[in-house]
Amino acid sequence: MMTPPTASVDMGLSIEKMEKVAFILKTTAHPTRIAIVQLLAAHESMSVTDMSEKLNVEQSLLSHHLSGMKLKGILSSHREGKNIFYSLKMREVIDVIQCLAACTFL
Repeated sequence: MMTPPTASVDMGLSIEKMEKVAFILKTTAHPTRIAIVQLLAAHESMSVTDMSEKLNVEQSLLSHHLSGMKLKGILSSHREGKNIFYSLKMREVIDVIQCLAACTFL
């Protein structure tokens, strides 16, 4: 694992915290994935069909993003009949997205 460079200004980030934030940013670094996080932050769980309708994204593309995020441990899922429901497993993702939303330069 690569050691992060020493920052000239201490922002209170431990190496562990930097690694976790970097992981979250890499895993969610796509507008559709960020939209998925926002949607699941507002709902306990949602089906792929419901998310597809809310986000206006093809189910196949959405499923691709969802399965990748699940493999990385960001999301969890369960099946009810023919529907697969997803929910946030790593709740810290919400905090990272909220921090980015609060940035004044964006």
